[in-house]
Order: sequence, then C-alpha cells, then structure tokens
Amino acid sequence: MCHRPAWRVDVGEGTGGRRSRLQIDSSTNDCALCSGDFDLPSAKLSQVAEAAGVSVSVASRALNGHAEKFRISEETTRRVRRAAESLKYRANHTARALRLSKSGLVGVVVPDLSNPFFASIARSVSLVVESEGYSVVLADSREETDREVEVLKKLSAREVEGYVVCPVGRQSDHLVEIKQSGTPVVLADRTFPDSDLIQVTSKHRLGARWITELLLAQGHRSIGILQGLPGTLPNTQRLLGVQDAVKGDNDAKGDVLWTVAGNNFSQQSGCESTRELLAIQPSITALFAFSTPNAMGAMRVAAESGRSVPNDLSMVTFDDSPYSDLMAVPLTTVDQDVGRIGTTAASLLLDALSGARKKRKHVQEVPVKLLKRHSIAKAKTR
Repeated sequence: MCHRPAWRVDVGEGTGGRRSRLQIDSSTNDCALCSGDFDLPSAKLSQVAEAAGVSVSVASRALNGHAEKFRISEETTRRVRRAAESLKYRANHTARALRLSKSGLVGVVVPDLSNPFFASIARSVSLVVESEGYSVVLADSREETDREVEVLKKLSAREVEGYVVCPVGRQSDHLVEIKQSGTPVVLADRTFPDSDLIQVTSKHRLGARWITELLLAQGHRSIGILQGLPGTLPNTQRLLGVQDAVKGDNDAKGDVLWTVAGNNFSQQSGCESTRELLAIQPSITALFAFSTPNAMGAMRVAAESGRSVPNDLSMVTFDDSPYSDLMAVPLTTVDQDVGRIGTTAASLLLDALSGARKKRKHVQEVPVKLLKRHSIAKAKTR
C-alpha cells in the first residue's frame, strides 16, 4: 500500500479571498512514485491556474510575459509563478504548436558564424524575437548559395514561422519563393535592391567614400583594395564609394591608382590578396580592407613582409569589432551599427508575423560612422 502523504501547494490568497491550494491524493495502491522508479510528470496549466486561484487564460498570460498587456496585477503574476514553480510546471510547446498550428520558431541564417559581424547580428535578432516568445534556430550557409537553399528547406520542414537571412548575396530566387509561399522573410546586410523583399543594410557607399577620402587627404595615391565577395551588394557599393572619393578629389588630379584583389570577406582572402597586391604593385602605400577579417589577414602579411603599420603601410577597414581598438595598432574603420541592423530586421519580421501593415521602405539603410584611430600616416614616396 502507498502511504505517501497528499501533495499540497499553498500559494496565498486567490480570487474571492479564498486560500489557493491544490491537493492531489496519493494512490491507495503500491506505486512507482514511492519506489523512485517514476518521474512525476509536469503539471498542467489548469492545475497551476487552480493553485493560484485564477483562470487558465490569466495563468497563461502571466507565464508568457503578457501580464502588463492584459492588465494582470504584479501580485497575481507572482502568485501564478509561485504555483508554477511549486508544481514544476513546464510549458508544453509541442501541444501549443499543434493547437495553434504554429511552431514558435524563427530561422536565422548567416553566411559565416565565425565572422563577429554576423554573430552579432544573430544575437541581436535572437534577443528581440525571444522577448516575444519565439525560439531561434540558427544555421550557417558557409558562403555557399546551394547550402543556403538546402538549409532553408530543412528549416521549412520544421515549420519555421519566419526568417531573418543574411544571404550569401548572389541569388535571390529561393528567397522570393519563400515570401511568395506566405512565410515572412527579412534580409539583413547583403540585400537585393531590385527585389521587393523586406531588407536592412548599411550605407556602404557613403562609408567607403568617407574612409577613402581620409587616405587621399594623407597623400596616398597608390591604394590596394581588399574586396569581399564579388557581386554582393556590400562589395559593389563599397567599390563605388572608393570610386566616388577618387573622382571627387581635385588634388589627386587623376593620378590615383587603386588596385583590387580578393574573393571573400574572410581572413584567408585578406592574406592572399595582400600578398598579391604587394607583389604586383610594390608602390602601394595604403590598404583598404572591406571587412575586419580581411584586415586581420592583411596585418599578418604586412608583419611577415617587414612593413610597419602605419609607418610603411597605412590600413583602414570596413566593419568595426569589439577588439579593434585593443590591437597594437588600432584600425581606423567604418563602423556599422550591427546591433541596429539585427534589431531592425527582427522588428520587421515580428511586424510581418503579427500581420501589421506599416508603411516603410522595403530597403532600410542604417547609418554608419567613421572611427578615426591610429592606422593612417602620411604617404611616403617610394
């Protein structure tokens, strides 16, 4: 016979002034609970509501962070949470998804998780959507469009409700198809201006112009450009920004030579393109890296070749990182507001998921700023 005492939860005054309690009678037969062979199942929401002396809907709203929206008092919210903790209540998300035909999942796809820029965007998106009760499924496309397509198919099979995608940036057909299927998708960073997809990016062209003008002002007339992935919007816009600066510099009088190398935003590409440029154009006095990883690769090659930054070789970059100002030579950089890119993309996705129709430009450009540090010196003639 089971002699386990009844289970009682006492959490304070409930509705109508009565004492809220939940009492579950023990079995009159021998049970696995007494022998330790059975884990007590999670309580149901209805049991939490009964223990707290409230309705099921009030209990649900209090536990899901919607108390303020539905004007549920702090005392009631505390009482519901105490009951949930006492009963070891765990929300059954699978049942909720089946009931509402919603998974509560948001897919976030980036091209390179090892790049701090994309990791920061993913984190910003996660913080925003999770505050609204969604869970994030994160995937890395590894800078391959085919893999990006495959990853999105797998996420779709998990009934993801919406996506924030930092695309590889060369093809958009598969992303347009997602939108046409009725699933919201927001693009971040590498966007497609001719598409009507919802997109968030930075003012790449303006930032590249500003930082190139700094180099020109210091007398640099032979500049190496370490580009990222050709054909992507950030890369194309930054090249145009360099061109704008050179064309607009009256003092240069057309004698500026800028040479482009590189095929990716990675550190490896930065290494390889720097070696290439210094070999074919030894007169280069400055390098403009299109990403922080590119710049890291360039710094390594500069050190290997005995060139000092900035005395022998000035260097600037696009994208700031948490450790840029802690380097032996802090890099002058165009700082993208990565947090704002992520939070804006997440907010736009949440609007789409809620059915809100707000009048906005389909492409939103986030401002950039120039951070002047110590990586530029006056050009030396060779």
